[in-house]
Amino acid sequence: MVTNGSPVASGGRPNRRPVNYSGIRCLLNPVWCYYGFIISVAALTLFGMMMVFSSSTVDAVASGDSPWSTILSQLLYSGLGLFVGFVLTTLPVKFYRTLSPVMLLIAIFLQLLTLVPGIGSAAGGNVGWIVLGPIRFQPAEILKWSVCIWMPSALLASRSFRLPGWRAYAAPLGGFVAAFGAVMVGKDLGTAMIVVVIGAVALLCGGFPLRWFFGLGGLGFAGILLLFVTGSSNRMSRILATYGTCSAEDAQSVCYQSIHGTYALASGGFAGVGLGNSREKWNYLPAAHNDFILAIIGEELGFLGTCAVVLGFVVLGWCLINIAIRHQDAYARMVLMCIAVWLTGQALVNISVVVGILPVMGLPMPFVSAGGTALVMCLAASGTAVRMARAQSEIKSAVSRV
Repeated sequence: MVTNGSPVASGGRPNRRPVNYSGIRCLLNPVWCYYGFIISVAALTLFGMMMVFSSSTVDAVASGDSPWSTILSQLLYSGLGLFVGFVLTTLPVKFYRTLSPVMLLIAIFLQLLTLVPGIGSAAGGNVGWIVLGPIRFQPAEILKWSVCIWMPSALLASRSFRLPGWRAYAAPLGGFVAAFGAVMVGKDLGTAMIVVVIGAVALLCGGFPLRWFFGLGGLGFAGILLLFVTGSSNRMSRILATYGTCSAEDAQSVCYQSIHGTYALASGGFAGVGLGNSREKWNYLPAAHNDFILAIIGEELGFLGTCAVVLGFVVLGWCLINIAIRHQDAYARMVLMCIAVWLTGQALVNISVVVGILPVMGLPMPFVSAGGTALVMCLAASGTAVRMARAQSEIKSAVSRV
């Protein structure tokens, strides 16, 4: 039967016409994007394993450890991350909404626990690690994931209450400020920036009034500038070194890491000096296997290698955003957008630091850099994204046939 030119099912509901995804429109196919996201995560993780091993062996041997120590640790964390990610793919979407307030409170508590003497640990001027015997982890990574699943739920709940004016957004804004403040008390400005971006995207997708959004954005920007100016002298020196000139003294201190990162990228050229043949990793470039791993990629694999990494994140971000736009569930759509901006935004900041656009701020590259908590939580976020994507009608139909 046809009504107004549209085919109607036996139950009286109009059938959806199949969408044409031929030609260039295949890039809009949510099913293709579902598998494209999984492939990009797997490719970035495996590529990261290779580069972590290549960039960490010299430091490991120089420290008296086995050259395999870092990569074995990374393999262990990747296995844990895959397990956590797989478990998260099996949870109902509604369970995330129920779990999210508890996870946010736990994450904030753990982040504040880093300030407790004897438990918290500092590195690079930031207090952001918890050390319990042989266990060492960074709660801020858990906090990012918690904000991604909680803020959409809080915004949707606030909207359903129909409270007047700013009171409708009091709960999500309060939780967001608490999460941001918990990170900032540890002076981790880089991580705080990612939390701000996640929260901003959630507010935009959640219907937060634009006039309030830009007003709060202006206050937030002024606050960040104030933190830059009144913060640690080391942070201010790094900012001035990035956007000014480096003296001979600075070249051996605040400019040292960025200068050697530039040396690595410059010496790589178009095709690189060859895998494993980096010279900067011989104790010249600090954090060669972590925050500045892109510099080693550029040196060993050249411009082609760095473009491959950028392409991986472009595919990852595009696929998540495309699935989110076509998603029928508001909560899943907002979570996907938050995870997309977290992973791609942090990658963009890391790349900008290595090439000298931003000052050094200690943010690893998702999936690629060495780091236990970061890798586990990035894979956990990927598992969450996969679960949200499977709730999209076209993806759900395609996956159920497999």
